[in-house]
Amino acid sequence: MTEFLEAAIDKFTFRVDPGCHYSSEGIWARFEDGRVRLGLSDFLQQRSGDIAFVDVKAAGTVLALDDEFASIETVKTNLMLASPVSGKVLQVNPALEMTPEVINQDPFGEGWLCEVELNDWDANRTLMLDADAYFEKMKHEAEEVQRK
Repeated sequence: MTEFLEAAIDKFTFRVDPGCHYSSEGIWARFEDGRVRLGLSDFLQQRSGDIAFVDVKAAGTVLALDDEFASIETVKTNLMLASPVSGKVLQVNPALEMTPEVINQDPFGEGWLCEVELNDWDANRTLMLDADAYFEKMKHEAEEVQRK
């Protein structure tokens, strides 16, 4: 069981998985065996609202850093997601087609978006935030939202 970093702000609790790196926009990347799994952070999925539809680039798609790799429709907004890594999409989460809400229910587990075979994890990782840095950024953003 993962021990998450947690912040309670107002009536919301936001979790950050310490085993991931994060884009500043809130995409998590978990490196394992030369590939990375990508998903939405807990904060990003909560802030965006209930997910109704997900479109992830198909397996075989080659991604450059910051290429759009997925789009998400929620009750509040439509999001275009920029890839925090470069490489080739190996697999798209099959659960998303029938149950896109799994992203809201389990963003760090069953709600992953895709797996990417990496070109250069070391280079990509240096452009991302570690869990502690993302946790501080997320808390600041969540507190700003609450003040409005």
